[in-house]
Amino acid sequence: MADLHANAPPPSMREADVARGCRRMTGRVALLTAAARGIGFASAVRLAAEGATVWITDLDEKALQQAAQAADGAGLRLHTAVMDSSNAANVASVMQHIAGISGGIDVLVNNAGGSLHTPYRFMDEDDAHWLQVVQLNLMGTVWASRAVLPAMAQKGWGRVVNFGSKAGRFGSLIAGPNYAASKGAVAALTRQLAQEFGPQGITVNCICPGVVMTDRTRGLWAERRTAQEREKVLQEIPLRRHAEVEDIAASVAFLASEDAAFITGVTLDLNGGQATA
Repeated sequence: MADLHANAPPPSMREADVARGCRRMTGRVALLTAAARGIGFASAVRLAAEGATVWITDLDEKALQQAAQAADGAGLRLHTAVMDSSNAANVASVMQHIAGISGGIDVLVNNAGGSLHTPYRFMDEDDAHWLQVVQLNLMGTVWASRAVLPAMAQKGWGRVVNFGSKAGRFGSLIAGPNYAASKGAVAALTRQLAQEFGPQGITVNCICPGVVMTDRTRGLWAERRTAQEREKVLQEIPLRRHAEVEDIAASVAFLASEDAAFITGVTLDLNGGQATA
C-alpha cells in the first residue's frame, strides 16, 4: 500500500487554495485506493478542494483517521473506508458499500501499489515476491475497476485514472523486475479498457510518475543507491528535481475532469523529461 510507514502529511495549503478556485469536480464522487498518505492523499485533497465528494481507502485504519483529520484542518472532508486492495473479495465488498452510500462512484483513482520491499535483482525474487506485487499492482487495479465500470457504463460517464510508473516504461533503479512488469501491465490494461469502455462515455488513462519524493521512496532511494548515484540521476532530469506529490495530484485532477473529456487510453509520463532509467 502507499507509504504505510509514514505519518500522514498535512495537505498542501498552496495546492488546496489553487484548487478551490477551480471547481471542476463539483457534484462528482471520487474514490482513491490506498490513499491515506503520499500521492493518493495529495490527490484526494486536490479533488476535494475542487468540489468532489472524496472517499479514500487504505489497509491502515489509523492512517486513514490521520488523513481525515489533516484534511479537516484545511477545511476539507475526506470519507474513509478500510480496504485491502490485494484481496478481491474485500475490494468488491467495500466498494459496493461505498457506492451504495454515495449513490455511485464517478471517478476511480487506482493508486494502490508498490514494490512491497521485495528484492531488486531478478534472480533474488522468488514466485511469492512476484505474486505479491502482481496481486497488488495489477489485480488490485482489475478488481477496483471491475467494481465501478458497469455502473459508470450505465450512467454514460466515468473516469478511471490508473497509476503505472516510469519503472514500467524505462526500468527502475530502486524497484525490481516484478514491480516494473506489473506497472507495465497496468499501462497495457489502461489502453484496452479505454478502447472497450469509450463508447459508454468512460475515459481510462494512466499516469506514469518518475521518482516521487514520498517518505517511503526516500527510504528506498537511500537504501538502494549511493549519494553519488542519486545525484547523477537527479542531474539527468532536465528539470533538475524529482516530482513532489502535488505535481502528480494536479494531473490526477485534470484527467478526472471535463477538461480531459477527449483524452483516453493515454500513458502520461510525469518524470521531468527523464526518459531513461
